[in-house]
Amino acid sequence: MSNSARWGLVMLVVVVGLIVAIWPRGGDVGPGTSNTTPQTYGEPPSGPPVDKRGSDTDAALAGPRARAALQPCPTPQPGVTAQGPLAGVTLECLGDGSPVDVGAALAGRPALINIWAYWCAPCAEELPAMQEFARRAGSAVQVLTVHRDPGEANALDRLADLGVHLPGVQDGAGRVAAAVHAPSVLPVSVLLRADGSVAAVLPVPFTDADQIAAAVRDKLGVAV
Repeated sequence: MSNSARWGLVMLVVVVGLIVAIWPRGGDVGPGTSNTTPQTYGEPPSGPPVDKRGSDTDAALAGPRARAALQPCPTPQPGVTAQGPLAGVTLECLGDGSPVDVGAALAGRPALINIWAYWCAPCAEELPAMQEFARRAGSAVQVLTVHRDPGEANALDRLADLGVHLPGVQDGAGRVAAAVHAPSVLPVSVLLRADGSVAAVLPVPFTDADQIAAAVRDKLGVAV
């Protein structure tokens, strides 16, 4: 074999190796995997949708709740009337199991609702950024997570693993997503005005608090 032929063969092997190295792998999506593409979800194959699994009783959730150590869910402000599509949507607080009227709890202040699920890889990357944004925003913007899967214990375990302590509600049936007409992808961020109306539905995974702050400034006019 001539020298030119040998060099041609070597270059072919190198090119093939590079193609294999950069070719996308569909099976690499999972918890903790870097992935900024929203993930789709569907309803259970049969029967009505449920907010939580029957096995996720208060007794069964006591340990996961203690490990997750979530912040208390927001409560209604005196004299403020709930309006908008989330008024009357009552869900269970992830942190303690108490009922939360989402519209009433968020009324009177700008809010960011983050819809996620424990199995969603981009959600796991986004949640720490949400927590950092909430820390920076303080009382200027209320951040509330909404777990869009019946596995409440799984959600608490995931949050504990991530070290995310944001207040959240359990919504396996997808009532919040339906009320705000969110698409069937995760994560989704919903920006609410102080009057309860929807300013924006953003089916885009955020990777840092600055991106979230920019969206809030653009859609809600709140700078944090």
